Amino acid sequence: MAGSSGVGGGAGGGQGAGAGPGAALRAPRAPLLLAALVLGAYCLCTLPSRCPPAARAPVPAPARAEPLRAVGSPGAPGLPVASGPGRRRFPQALIVGVKKGGTRALLEFLRLHPDVRALGSEPHFFDRCYERGLAWYRSLMPRTLDGQITMEKTPSYFVTREAPGRIHGMSPDTKLIVVVRNPVTRAISDYAQTLSKTPGLPSFRALAFRHGLGPVDTAWSAVRIGLYAQHLDNWLRFFPLSRFLFVSGERLVSDPAGEVGRVQDFLGLKRVVTDKHFYFNATKGFPCLKKAQGSSNPHCLGKSKGRPHPRVPAAVVQRLRDFYRPFNRKFYQMTGQDFGWD
Repeated sequence: MAGSSGVGGGAGGGQGAGAGPGAALRAPRAPLLLAALVLGAYCLCTLPSRCPPAARAPVPAPARAEPLRAVGSPGAPGLPVASGPGRRRFPQALIVGVKKGGTRALLEFLRLHPDVRALGSEPHFFDRCYERGLAWYRSLMPRTLDGQITMEKTPSYFVTREAPGRIHGMSPDTKLIVVVRNPVTRAISDYAQTLSKTPGLPSFRALAFRHGLGPVDTAWSAVRIGLYAQHLDNWLRFFPLSRFLFVSGERLVSDPAGEVGRVQDFLGLKRVVTDKHFYFNATKGFPCLKKAQGSSNPHCLGKSKGRPHPRVPAAVVQRLRDFYRPFNRKFYQMTGQDFGWD
C-alpha cells in the first residue's frame, strides 16, 4: 500500500549454535507474514458488507381489495379499505453518500416521519449486488401505502462510477441526498473506524501521503472519498442538479431540526420532525432522539458513532486542508452552497 513503510531487514546478530539452516530461512518471513496479515485485515474491513438476503421472493402487486362488510350484518356493504399493509416499491429517494458524513443519523431522524419507510440495512445494490436484478432489490424494500416514500441509504453509491447510470435506469426521477462533511475530518473519522477493527494499521500519515509528507495518496479510499467535486461530475452526467439535496454533516450536528427540515421539504413532506424531537448528548457530542421510532425511550446511535479520533499531527491536517481546498471550492460552485470548510 502506498505510503506504508517497507518491511524487511536481517535477523540481526548471529544464530545460536543449535540453529540449523531451516531456521535461517524461516526467520525473515515472520515480519513479512505479520505485515501481510495486517494489510489483509485492513482490506477486508474497508470492503462493503455482503449483499443482504431478500426478505422473501419478489411479491406481486396485491389483489384488488374486497369491500369491507359491516360486522353483524352479512351482505351489507361497508367502506372500502386498502388491501393488506401496502406494497413494495422501488425507492423514490436515496441517501447515496457519503461514508462517515452522517448518513446513519439522517436516516434515523427521517424514520420518525410517518410518511417515510426506509430499509434499515445498507443493501449495496447499485455498487456490488446489481447482478441480482431489480426484482430482488424491490423485494428488500418495506411495504408502503399510497403517499408514503420508500427510501434506502448506501453511502458508497456516491463514489461508485456505475451507480448513477444504474439508478437512472431504475428511475430518472429518483431524488438523491448527499450528506457531506469536511473532507479532512471525514478522512480521519474513516481511518478511526477502520483502526477500531484493525489495531495494527499503519498510521494515518503513512496512509495519507507517499514518502512521508510527500504527495497526497488519492488511491487511499479515505482520501479519495473527499474529492466531492470529482464524484459529483460523474453523477451530473445522468441527473440534473435539481434532483440532489446536499446536507451538511456539520449542521446535522449543530442544527439537526434545520437540516432535517430541508430534507423534508425536498421530499415534499410536511415538516413533522422538528426541534422537539432532539436533544444534545454531551457525552457523545451529537444530537439524539428524545423518542425512538415506535418507542417512548430516548435513542442515540450506537457506540460506533461518535468514537474518539486518533491524534493526527497538525502538519498532516494542514497539508490535507491545502490539498482539498481547490476541490472544496469547485464543489461549492457546483452546488451553490458554501459549506465553510476553508
